[in-house]
Amino acid sequence: MIDRADTLLVMCCAALALLMTPAMGLFFAGMVRRKNVLSVFQGCLMPLGVVTIQWLVVGQGLAFGRDLFGGLIGVPDGAMFRLRFEPRGDLATTVPEPLFLAFELLAAAFAAALVSSAGAERAKFASTAAFVFLWTTLVYDPVAHWVWSPEGWLNRFGARDFAGGLVVHAAAGAAALCVAVAVGQRRGADVESLRPHNLPLTAMGTALLWFAWLGFNTGHAWGVSAGAAAAFVATIVAGASGMVAWSILEYATTGKATFLGACTGVVAGLVGVSAGAGYVAPPAAAALGATVALVCHGAILVKGRVGYDDSLDVFGVHGVGGIAGALGLGLLADSALDPGVVGLFEGRIELIVAQLAAVAAVVAYTVAATAAILFIVDRTMGLRVSPEDEELGLDVTQHGQRGYVLGEGERIGMYDG
Repeated sequence: MIDRADTLLVMCCAALALLMTPAMGLFFAGMVRRKNVLSVFQGCLMPLGVVTIQWLVVGQGLAFGRDLFGGLIGVPDGAMFRLRFEPRGDLATTVPEPLFLAFELLAAAFAAALVSSAGAERAKFASTAAFVFLWTTLVYDPVAHWVWSPEGWLNRFGARDFAGGLVVHAAAGAAALCVAVAVGQRRGADVESLRPHNLPLTAMGTALLWFAWLGFNTGHAWGVSAGAAAAFVATIVAGASGMVAWSILEYATTGKATFLGACTGVVAGLVGVSAGAGYVAPPAAAALGATVALVCHGAILVKGRVGYDDSLDVFGVHGVGGIAGALGLGLLADSALDPGVVGLFEGRIELIVAQLAAVAAVVAYTVAATAAILFIVDRTMGLRVSPEDEELGLDVTQHGQRGYVLGEGERIGMYDG
């Protein structure tokens, strides 16, 4: 039976969740060179269009349709084409099914936007769009079915992911690493400093992301409940603790607490608490946010030594943070919020074992499937723009516009990006 309060809450949260993807576009746009600002924002905006169509046709069925093959995949059933405004019997039992599926559509689009951003400043737009469609269909939808569908094999095994730490962030981050390796380093990445061009854009993106993340996490409670309240508080606390932890570490190691570091710390904290948002108490949320931020900071430092060019640190923050947060849930889950989700620190080992298995399965499948998709797209369409187009900038060569028109010097070729 539909509950009006639950439905209204999820509708409001969905409106906030819609903001997450363009907010991430702002966050990323400030971190690249001026000549690529529009292309990076478009790389986040485009999945909202591509994934919406994909979700309407096949995606919602693959992720949440009737199970096929023992919990591996669902069957497309056209649920969003039917005017059936009744709740499902297994998920979101007090919210109309189309609203539930629309909310999950936004999660899928956000994950795809993260993956597409890993090729920032050098990937072809058309190839990225094709990749987003294939990746959502062949990777994201099956993983969502495994973890979030009651019939999914990881869900039945006992793995839990409240708001996408595993399904969205760990999967997208692992795929982003594949993209970064397949596309290769940006031209000049090994000899010049590719500094962010507009940190105020990143500041606006951070603020909007934090705000939108409240809706994304809270909405996954599917109604007014203790889990919804816990998720709301956890989102505030984890973002704040992530920012503080990152800034303290920077100051202790370099003598400076950078602004970009503070923004990145907020996002790392939010990623870290996503898997357990409705399952952990505020002190545990703070611990997750701070710990995951420190782990992500270490992952970014390692990136420089390994040599791959994850230009926006999608793997370092979202991949590593999602994995660490999913495992942290296995330790810190509070049975007072959900008696069926009990962490190791309360004396139960089952959840942490399930979380370990889920992380291993999701990351292994994501890497293998993403690598195969990238190989096909590269052989048929090509992944990377030409050196000349990359030098000129993707705003002009891929989209025919510039983010900034600063004067005559830019027009005659003196613009250096």
